[in-house]
Amino acid sequence: MQDSAVQSSRMTELTAINLAKTLTLVLLIACALIFGIQDWRQVLYLCLHGGYCVWWLLEQWLYPERRKAIFSEPISAIGVILCLLIVGVFYAMPGYFAFTNPEPLAYLTGAIALILYTFGSLINTSADVQKLTAKQYGAGLVTDGAWRFSRHINYFADLLRYLSFSVLAGSPWAYGLPVFITALYLSLMSKTEKSRLEKYPEYPQYVQSSKKLIPGIW
Repeated sequence: MQDSAVQSSRMTELTAINLAKTLTLVLLIACALIFGIQDWRQVLYLCLHGGYCVWWLLEQWLYPERRKAIFSEPISAIGVILCLLIVGVFYAMPGYFAFTNPEPLAYLTGAIALILYTFGSLINTSADVQKLTAKQYGAGLVTDGAWRFSRHINYFADLLRYLSFSVLAGSPWAYGLPVFITALYLSLMSKTEKSRLEKYPEYPQYVQSSKKLIPGIW
């Protein structure tokens, strides 16, 4: 009983991530104040990445059930620090390059970034809402809608969004973020695939009829 009370009082992974997203937003605003706005590159970057951080926090208020479904495990003090450093500081790295980039943003580059961000955000949100709604109605494995194209369509959409930040930043170093996130997601996908194979008897059939990450490709 006491262990249960102690565990419930500990910070969860989601709370740590929320703090990290807030830190990212603060760092982006700090970059704007320190380095200034030189071009629409900085304006667009702050709107997209800053808007994403705000949406992450707002989404949990709009869909409170989602708070119970994701990152609900308790996290240690070291885990919180690592989360702040990686999800908070490292994830803001493309923003630093965007705000210190003196080159004017080409219209084509801006358009590509907007397309990646828009589709990434729409796909990710629709997939999350679809799965959350299905779970509320007692559904098991979700294989239709956005999920029929990829078994990890939410990860694919996330990668599109983070890739848009790197495109906007205009620095080769900024692509370190989507590369890191891809490696992280590949590791998570392996664990998820194994877990779902054990949980859902129909999962092998789903594997045969869908792609793992990139719709139509892989």
